[in-house]
Amino acid sequence: MRIVSWNINSVRLRAPLVEKLVAEISPDVICLQETKCPNDSFPEKIMHKLGYPHIAKNGVKGYHGVATLSRVPIVESHIVDYCKKGDGRHIETIFDTASGPLSVHNFYVPAGGDEPDPEINEKFAHKMAFLAQMTKIFKAQAKQKTKLQSVILGDFNIAPGEHDVWSSKALKNTVSHTPIEIEKLAALQATLDWDDVARRFVPPEEKLYSWWSYRARDWAASNRGRRLDHIWVTPKLTDKVKDYQILTDGRGWERPSDHAPLWIDLDVG
Repeated sequence: MRIVSWNINSVRLRAPLVEKLVAEISPDVICLQETKCPNDSFPEKIMHKLGYPHIAKNGVKGYHGVATLSRVPIVESHIVDYCKKGDGRHIETIFDTASGPLSVHNFYVPAGGDEPDPEINEKFAHKMAFLAQMTKIFKAQAKQKTKLQSVILGDFNIAPGEHDVWSSKALKNTVSHTPIEIEKLAALQATLDWDDVARRFVPPEEKLYSWWSYRARDWAASNRGRRLDHIWVTPKLTDKVKDYQILTDGRGWERPSDHAPLWIDLDVG
């Protein structure tokens, strides 16, 4: 099962890029973030024609929003309204596989604004509260002591490692790479011993990015990126991940998102 995560930055505007993505890598499941449309405006007919008859959505008008598209049936879908804001930042889909139920959590974590101080920046306070709630929920799952087949992915808006940003020194006080955000992300990762798939396939000492700002005149030449997008799996799935890629070329498509698609190949029978 090939599972893609992609902050598409408006699914209606960039629906043609989904077609390009499908033509290039033929995913089974596509998890989109920042869809920027309410559920009744989602371009379902286009996605059906591309071969994705099963769609789970949590959209809102104008901002945020997540959706999961699938070639295979979605058995169940669930939404958690984080921070009681109704801003469409999470959807869980469950699939039947030969190795048991597979849960895929699709997240769009708040960006956090410009100032990394919750006392003066409401957006950063929201980000901290959101991460705290995520951690609480997954910590509760850990207490169930069941071996879960779970994937958590999406735009986490945090680049945790030294080489997940173009310059750790320059960005140490910049939202997405501050010590408090890195600490909160580590606490989330510890809840279910989540495996950061990327850093098993790409050594931690190598630069790895999934996002490049629109502000750069030539994003590829300057290459001042950040790894804001992540795919993690529970230990039961670690040995079943057969490949991981970031489709960097996707950042250079016509009218692109500022995020590149990333994916894993998962052997679930």
